[in-house]
Amino acid sequence: MGRFLATAAFLFAVTLAGQQKLVNSGKPMQVGSKCSEEDVQALDLDCSAEAPCPLYLELNGIGSTGTRLFLAGNVHTASTTIHSILLASEDGGKTWSEPVERIRSGGLEQFQFLDLETGWVSGALLLASPRDPFLLVTTDGGRTWRKRNVYPESRSGSIEGFWFDSRTRGLLTLDRVRTEGEGGRYESYESMTGGESWSVREVSRKPIALKRAVAPAPEAAGWRLRPDAANKSYRVETQQGERWQTVASFLVAAGSCQPPERVEPAPPPEEVKPAPPKATRPGEAPRAAR
Repeated sequence: MGRFLATAAFLFAVTLAGQQKLVNSGKPMQVGSKCSEEDVQALDLDCSAEAPCPLYLELNGIGSTGTRLFLAGNVHTASTTIHSILLASEDGGKTWSEPVERIRSGGLEQFQFLDLETGWVSGALLLASPRDPFLLVTTDGGRTWRKRNVYPESRSGSIEGFWFDSRTRGLLTLDRVRTEGEGGRYESYESMTGGESWSVREVSRKPIALKRAVAPAPEAAGWRLRPDAANKSYRVETQQGERWQTVASFLVAAGSCQPPERVEPAPPPEEVKPAPPKATRPGEAPRAAR
């Protein structure tokens, strides 16, 4: 992916209680993203203060409950996922905030809202191969979210689909991305705790189908997410009769990974040694240095 020209106007952003709030001015907005020296070391990034790496926004899913609207995705360089991102709006796309902290190497994809309070969004760590699949769970309409892992330990895999038929019971299928010689590649899991914990139901060499499942990029009722190649952005649209109207858009360009320049510590001051005592004649006591 090439470097994008930031020709569209950036959004107006203010800091509210330590969280960035994005205000829609009618032009494509930019989700501010940075990376720290810790990110560079942990992800083995070839980015520096002298040679920063462009960052790109990828939006994969849209969800809606009542008056709240949600977008899920990740921010990445040309080759490495930096962190997940979950955007939320309570006023039809006029302002946006992030109700949950970004997860390093994480990506978010599929939404399901069972009612106005209960919902889920799937995710995984997007490393060399996806691993450590998880769900973000909300029981207060998306104001707060908590991360719940599918596996009790670190393992490869990504969520292919999931479906909850009540606030407590849900099913999901996983792709372990393993060779046939290592056993079943596909697994299905069941939760009776609303996604707080999971138990395995089936392991198979063939994909496992759910009777009902969230599609890879579901459309919320009356809402859709659409790439806009001309403006290098994603458009959030709402249905008005037979037409779709744009209510917000986000630039693909998402800043740059430019960790602070390393400042070498100053060398410690040289130790000042006292002058040696002056020489004396035989029989005389040494004279202190002046």
